Amino acid sequence: MMKIGVVVHGPQIVDTGFAEKILRLLENYGNVEARLGGTMGRTAVIDAKLEDIIDINLKLLPSQSIDKISRESDVVFLINYGKSIVTGHAFGYKVFSRCHSDPDLIQIERPGEHDGTVIPWKPYLTDMAEKIANDLNLKVLNPSNVVDSMEPNSLYNSTEGENIVYRKIAGVSADENIFLNGIVVGRSTSSDVTLVAKNGILTHILGGKIKEHGVEKLGMIELDSAVVKTGLLRRSRIKPRIIERNIDQMYNKDTKLNISYLSHAAEDIYKLKDSDLVVTVGDDTTLVAADILYRFRVPIIGITDGDLDRVVEEGFRTVGSMIVELESGYDDIIGKKIFLELFNGRQTMEIENIENFKSKIIQIISNTTSRYNLKHN
Repeated sequence: MMKIGVVVHGPQIVDTGFAEKILRLLENYGNVEARLGGTMGRTAVIDAKLEDIIDINLKLLPSQSIDKISRESDVVFLINYGKSIVTGHAFGYKVFSRCHSDPDLIQIERPGEHDGTVIPWKPYLTDMAEKIANDLNLKVLNPSNVVDSMEPNSLYNSTEGENIVYRKIAGVSADENIFLNGIVVGRSTSSDVTLVAKNGILTHILGGKIKEHGVEKLGMIELDSAVVKTGLLRRSRIKPRIIERNIDQMYNKDTKLNISYLSHAAEDIYKLKDSDLVVTVGDDTTLVAADILYRFRVPIIGITDGDLDRVVEEGFRTVGSMIVELESGYDDIIGKKIFLELFNGRQTMEIENIENFKSKIIQIISNTTSRYNLKHN
């Protein structure tokens, strides 16, 4: 039997039901092993109850997942559902070019759309690609067409001497968030956007507005290899799946509670799913963390300042959560005070009473500023 590896990328391919459909289809051709590529699809896999079918345990880039699974596979499928055919093709081109294993790769892109395609990234895979395309009623696209459309755009190039790197973003629309390595660094104002970095620091967004606070959080990067996303992290409105856990211990005076601190939305939030409470700093960090941790019934205390980029269509929060809205720029100030004064500079701590802990946070805030609003959930 043929060994078929599948790398699933992004939430949309899962939310539309095509990930499961394609996995079932490929079982007709051989033994299938599937894993997630990237991290944004993990919540979608959990919501769809597919975590026993799609391995979500490793936090790897799509190219890394392909390299890993290709070692034990005769052929690897990359399945994705880009927001447009341009972004989907650009994604596949970049992922394939970053693979070190020279994999036998077939990409299935936007299978539910009229422009959906199957791309055999090696010529000798065309016959199999045609069979799969026929099963899914899609067209086969020669990869040379993708390469020809990508390379003239000069996705990135360096200016010698000045250490300036330019990177053009494919398939962006006006008024979309621009993410670099999971952090919102700006917003597009046109469909022609180029990122500019000097000495490893993002300095300009041509065709967009830069977000200085996001650039500060991002720090130094290698722009040509950074992970770039635009738009929403998750476009579908899917009812979250709640994974039950015992939360009575939060109100049991004899039980120690594990509290975690999170100041960066790009960190692995899933590592905090067994916490009893998570303190989050920043609007987008709070939104994303609250939405993910809602699945595990983990409440949050969010320290925000209204600088929200709305990175998901709809966010959820566990009952018992508290959001503190501060003046602009005060979220980081208060966050650092909480980290140093309550957490003693550590990422986790134990407490005995959650309400007392909330009171200590409010005390730190009121000692710093009188202008804040509390929202309880």
